[in-house]
Amino acid sequence: MADDGQEDIRFEEAGAAGIITLTREAALNALTHDMLLGISSALDRWEASPNIHHVVIRATGRAFSAGGDLLDLYKQGIAGKHNYSFFQDEYRLNARLGIFPKPIVALIDGIVMGGGVGVSVHGRYRVMTENAVFSMPEVAIGFFPDVGGSHFLPRLPGHAGLYLGLTGARIRAGDARWMGIATHTVAAERIDGLTGALVESADTDMVLRRFDRADAVPAAALDRESIDRLFAADTLIGIVAAVQAARDESELAAAVAKAMSRNSPTSMAVAFREIRHGATLSLADCMRMEYRILVRMLEDTDFYEGIRAVIVDKTNDPKWQPNSLDAVTEADIDAFFKPLGAAELSDVPA
Repeated sequence: MADDGQEDIRFEEAGAAGIITLTREAALNALTHDMLLGISSALDRWEASPNIHHVVIRATGRAFSAGGDLLDLYKQGIAGKHNYSFFQDEYRLNARLGIFPKPIVALIDGIVMGGGVGVSVHGRYRVMTENAVFSMPEVAIGFFPDVGGSHFLPRLPGHAGLYLGLTGARIRAGDARWMGIATHTVAAERIDGLTGALVESADTDMVLRRFDRADAVPAAALDRESIDRLFAADTLIGIVAAVQAARDESELAAAVAKAMSRNSPTSMAVAFREIRHGATLSLADCMRMEYRILVRMLEDTDFYEGIRAVIVDKTNDPKWQPNSLDAVTEADIDAFFKPLGAAELSDVPA
């Protein structure tokens, strides 16, 4: 049974699978509020259905999902109409995906960033193809790694989570696999066959094992030892110092130093703290923490300046306030994490 519902997303029930297909190709499947609500409604139906044994999330076009609809959020924000409800529903969905009782299989054949990570990484399985490109680039636009980034990033091996969250680096499927972001890898030409097998069989593990091929994607290329060494310090200033000291001898350090020099100092400081603190929290508590940060970010200036520079004007010349890490105080960062009182994110699935 198919339920098209809206032109940006399609819902189907076929055999053992409930299938969600993101179809907003022109916008790289950036998530809208209606898309998020549609996914939540589908999960309601399929959790209760004895016929649905697993949920498949896939996409058409060259992106799985490049994130949320940032331009729309920017327009609302500069008009003084912060869209808190978008994030409330997104964060609740992120938390729900992490505890959904039936296996969720994300088929990632293309770009996956930001909000797209949020609807894929918390499910039980992430299958990537040779076309997959993963990134959490929020610090480059004056934002922070949200959608559960504070939960999954600190749980990656070594200091890989800090590397991804503080630099916004793009990685391919081979590196995503050793980090555990990808649980399986498969050639893009076999995605349709894999989907068909999940329709025919209720045995999710068996089907994924049958299709899994580590050699179907580019081999891991990152220098894991260097990442762990560069990001080992207990402070962000210490990490920056280690990176600066190594950049003349290390290509990785040079790339990290270049990325950090472009990113919002405030965003990096917030990201550092949330990733470190998220290691001790449940997914639900991480989402509550991220909502506190989100509210303060939407009231700050860097987010709008980052969107202006990167997406609106495309000048790539953001003027961050403050413009250096030395000028970011502990009190500044504390303010992003303070409780919201009656405005706290409620009803988070746990």
